[in-house]
Amino acid sequence: MELPLIPPMLATPGPLPPAAQDTRWAYETKQDGQRVVVYLPGDGSVLLRARSGQDITAAYPELAPLGTALGDAPAVLDGEVLALDDEGRADFQLLQSRMGLAHAPGRVAQRAAKVPVHLVLFDALHLGRHSLLGLPYTARRERLTALGLVGPSWSTPGALVGHGAQALRATREHGLEGLVCKRLDSVYEAGVRSRAWIKIRNMRSEDVVVGGWLPGKGRLTGLPGAVLVGQRAAGRLRYVGGVGTGWSAAERTELAALLRAAETDVCPFDPVPPVRGARWAVPRLVGEVRYSTRTREGMLRQPSWLRLRPDLAPEESAADLPDDMV
Repeated sequence: MELPLIPPMLATPGPLPPAAQDTRWAYETKQDGQRVVVYLPGDGSVLLRARSGQDITAAYPELAPLGTALGDAPAVLDGEVLALDDEGRADFQLLQSRMGLAHAPGRVAQRAAKVPVHLVLFDALHLGRHSLLGLPYTARRERLTALGLVGPSWSTPGALVGHGAQALRATREHGLEGLVCKRLDSVYEAGVRSRAWIKIRNMRSEDVVVGGWLPGKGRLTGLPGAVLVGQRAAGRLRYVGGVGTGWSAAERTELAALLRAAETDVCPFDPVPPVRGARWAVPRLVGEVRYSTRTREGMLRQPSWLRLRPDLAPEESAADLPDDMV
């Protein structure tokens, strides 16, 4: 059967729904993986398409047995491909070693043996000859659950109705990426970033030392395009990433003046990071940044600038970094 091409529905960033509306929403763990729409034609095959519509089936051969899980019943399902760390949590950095290998079968087999993936299914978009897009979330979820799709490399986790504050707190306590809130009466808006789905990303904040910057381009000429930051570990300033967002125009101008006054030819980071075009600064400015998680190498993921911390000395920026960074 030829199945319809369905782009995934997307969530809008936002806060938890108001407490008075809590029971009108379902809450699902926000997964840190690659979004996929799964096509099961009913002939034993499986087709995986990324959010862009690209066919990425060959990148994940361990999901091929899913093609027979529903017999000859055609289906289109929504989900996310994950790579799990030793604690069973999704690790996007691990998954990156599997992404983009759809046209390199030799490398796919090698990486699959070292980094297996798991498919989490959370919506049913088409079953048999019938579209489910116009059904409410609750009805689509019931159809999905009834399929019983639990296998060696895929699963259908449940969703929590109500208790949003507790669900969000639990994701933070377990170090998970965040929460997706889905209105119970919402239809599936294919290809739309909808307010019927709200995503909440758990963010953390820490103090860092500014040790350099990358000059801005275009409208940012003469200003820092990004600052290069580090944290103290074992008596050394270790580079933890570049921060290029979070400033107002006035804050960026103020920072530019402070960086020019602190400019030096000596890199303060140990070891020197491989950052092309970097300008170095005496490490005396302390700032606070917000970020989602750290990579296994200790780099900050998705960092953004919060504020300068003139009340703190650079020595106070010590951090608990991975052993290989100390």
